[in-house]
Amino acid sequence: MTASDRPALKLKRLQDLDVKNKRIIARVDYNVPMKGGKVVDNRRIRETLPTLRHLLEAGAKVTLVSHLGRPKGKPEDKYSLKSVAPELGALLGKPVAFCEECVGPKAEAASSALGPGEVLLLENLRFHAGEESNDAQFARLLSRHGDVFVQDAFGTLHRAHASTAGIPKNLPGGIGFLVQKELEFLDRVIGNPERPFLAILGGAKVSDKIGVLHKLLERVDSLIIGGGMAYTFLHAQGVSIGKSLLEKDNVGDAQAVVEKAYAKSIQCLLPADHIAVKEIKPDAEMTVTQAMAIAPDMIGVDIGPHTLEIFTEEIAKAKTIFWNGPMGIFEMEPFAKGTLAVAKALAKATKKGATTIVGGGDSLAAVDLAKVDDQMSHCSTGGGASLELLEGKVLPGLAALAF
Repeated sequence: MTASDRPALKLKRLQDLDVKNKRIIARVDYNVPMKGGKVVDNRRIRETLPTLRHLLEAGAKVTLVSHLGRPKGKPEDKYSLKSVAPELGALLGKPVAFCEECVGPKAEAASSALGPGEVLLLENLRFHAGEESNDAQFARLLSRHGDVFVQDAFGTLHRAHASTAGIPKNLPGGIGFLVQKELEFLDRVIGNPERPFLAILGGAKVSDKIGVLHKLLERVDSLIIGGGMAYTFLHAQGVSIGKSLLEKDNVGDAQAVVEKAYAKSIQCLLPADHIAVKEIKPDAEMTVTQAMAIAPDMIGVDIGPHTLEIFTEEIAKAKTIFWNGPMGIFEMEPFAKGTLAVAKALAKATKKGATTIVGGGDSLAAVDLAKVDDQMSHCSTGGGASLELLEGKVLPGLAALAF
């Protein structure tokens, strides 16, 4: 991204803020995978450590706010952040206090009691409907926890919520080191990529990615489309997709993307064969199709071996690669082969000098599953935010901090 793609915003950085001995309220993104009340992937927590250490070394009194899951405006035990506090404490090497509320007398007493260099994590913001509705009163109550606001939740910047767009109306603030890293990396690499530049988009829905597809066609040299969204593209090309996922309302959009790519001489690669089943279940009998077409009674669940060869060859040629979205229903182990192979192909490309950027929760889960997460140039903590940046949109969480 470059300044010409979106309006330039003047933002204060953490290092521009006076945080010494101040009460800080920091928005972090601890929307992490949980199982049995325990954190199973702490990547998003780890990514905030540089910001937290900077604040604590300055003697700041730090209150952290985050969401977890989609509790629909009321408390649900399975979405409590209580288990995150000890995980963060272990990573920081110091105790992290927890309060089972995020606003109100109990929460305010907990944040007021903090001493220099101490940390408090408040309960899930989304236990209150005012968070997602960007309620002004809820934002004012949150703002009572600090004198300065630090925004370090890149994955939430595309949401105009109370903790992202509301708090900055009440407090001075700026962006933490994680948000800085994300913005600088996407600006530098996507705005001025080493070529050939390849984009790989997967996942279920065409509708979520039409805007970014058109924007990427202004930049890329080649485009790979996989996952559930590929079936809508194949249908638009007159290919039989059987009972595979189809967004009928977006067939025209898919056709327009293909036509634009052709007009610009950009190679647009779609699956040439598929792994197909009659029923989506882990023990289903799998068939490899002989070509692009899928039988009327079958459902595509992953890319086939020939497609994988084609995609791998294209990845090997690229010098800059952006990947968002899996190639199939990778949550089910039998249908994960294509996605994991793409992850490993990106790791191989990184070793040969390519710049690889992975964005989106499913893509990050895939590189973790393939055990190559540390072999990517950059793993973005916010898939939705990175896609909207690529579209040239101004993110509400950044606009709120602009001066």
